[in-house]
Amino acid sequence: MKYVNRLTVIAGLLPLTLALPTYAEPELFVAPYGGYSFGGSSFDINELDADKAETDNKQSVGIEEASHYGIMLGIGTNDPGNIYLLYSRQSSELKSGGLFTPDLVASLDVDYIHLGGTLFFPSGDFQPYITASAGVTRMMPDDWSTETRFSMGIGGGAEYRMTQNFALFADLRGYATFIDSDSSLFCNEDQCLWHVTSDVMWQVQANLGVKLSF
Repeated sequence: MKYVNRLTVIAGLLPLTLALPTYAEPELFVAPYGGYSFGGSSFDINELDADKAETDNKQSVGIEEASHYGIMLGIGTNDPGNIYLLYSRQSSELKSGGLFTPDLVASLDVDYIHLGGTLFFPSGDFQPYITASAGVTRMMPDDWSTETRFSMGIGGGAEYRMTQNFALFADLRGYATFIDSDSSLFCNEDQCLWHVTSDVMWQVQANLGVKLSF
């Protein structure tokens, strides 16, 4: 899988950003945020018949762009940086077909649940940062099974401290979800929709949020 080699570089960042240093004065924080998710990439599928046999109907399916919301809970480190638990939800749609005439397959909720770390590069109250995370992606279409896959994220942004305990932040995050190319996807009691022939699904998030420290 050609994408895996690229992501080994991202994986190498995680031990650095997630390392637990000795805390002088631990700073707990909560950071609600919202933004917009871009589909990034689609995955190739073969439709299955009622006997779960592959048909000749091959197509690409993608997640539509849509808004999302989320929250991070974490603790500051002396790097300076932080360690956090992230939850994000996007309510979207699965669509297939051409660029101008996509067909609705199902309504779809996408959750990211990640453990991550951030490294800041402070310049006064303005603090650029890079971040990396790993966890799971949950894809939940209407009337079909919930699919959970391992995923990784990497991003960058900036935080501006308005006061000692209140800050604004903005960032871009890219998520890579590993899709098993040898499995069926989205099943119910009677049948499965597809056999997947893709390895990785990409999404990008643009986020704006506030950070409250304690």
